[in-house]
Amino acid sequence: MRKKFLEMIFKNYNPKKVIIYSRDEYKQSVMQTEYRDKVDLSKVRFFIGDVRDRERLYRAFEGVDYVIHAAAMKQVPTCEYNPMEAIKTNIHGAQNVIDAALDKGVKKVVALSTDKAVNPINLYGGTKLVSDKLFIAANAYSGQYGTVFSVVRYGNVAGSRGSVIPIWEKMMKNGEKKLGVTDMRMTRFWITLEQGVELVFKAMEEAKGGETFISKIPSFHIGDLAKAMLPDCEIEEIGIREGEKLHEVMVTRDDSRSTYEYEKHYIVYPEYSWHKDRDVRPGGKKVEEGFEYNSGTNTQWLDVEGLKEALKHM
Repeated sequence: MRKKFLEMIFKNYNPKKVIIYSRDEYKQSVMQTEYRDKVDLSKVRFFIGDVRDRERLYRAFEGVDYVIHAAAMKQVPTCEYNPMEAIKTNIHGAQNVIDAALDKGVKKVVALSTDKAVNPINLYGGTKLVSDKLFIAANAYSGQYGTVFSVVRYGNVAGSRGSVIPIWEKMMKNGEKKLGVTDMRMTRFWITLEQGVELVFKAMEEAKGGETFISKIPSFHIGDLAKAMLPDCEIEEIGIREGEKLHEVMVTRDDSRSTYEYEKHYIVYPEYSWHKDRDVRPGGKKVEEGFEYNSGTNTQWLDVEGLKEALKHM
């Protein structure tokens, strides 16, 4: 996500400075090498730091106008077996970002969320639910600062570390003909890195405080993805892993009371006294009460041929 964001921010805007803040010095070094001839690196700063480190965040946020918060412990099993570490990063880290943004006069903060924060059944989802609540509620404290906080929500991005695609690609390169599918009934939403970054840009441009932005995107069956990647593969059902869901849910029935549908996205507006009806973006239509945006009941679908075409454009 950082790499695609770096490409697209320079393609679509003319930033004075972009700061990449992370604790992984190796990935930062790789980015500097990869993007030496792709973007103006004189405008890019690489900060080594952790969202757990409040003081370092305060230093990094000096003179910053916009923040995209993507840092998190994301691996479900890792969070299950290291719960306190997940809490330190995903919850305490989120609070540190909020405090630093308020105190340093940041204009807007967009926090990246996940479908697993919706009706969570694992610790990762639970910590991200708390994180989302923190960022939305932070708008109640931003009066004198003017900082606007919003959230974007999507599932595993196609081709990202959390996606099964790189895993299967590696197996295929090694000559493997059998691909493990958790459950043939399992469905997921399809969103590319580019679409994910575009949703962040939309939130950055349009948010007035407390909104959750969700893209309208197609669904697919996991088994169809395996057939699209390796048509003659043998599929082995390995069963749903701990903390996994059969389908992704982006908007719950309870959220429907405050959700509006737009041409290419949904927005869940905050149900707080400080949120005003005038902050609802024009051009939207309130969804029916009881509506649920679920990958298993979605109206848009990618079949095997559609997935083959989508994979070409990753």
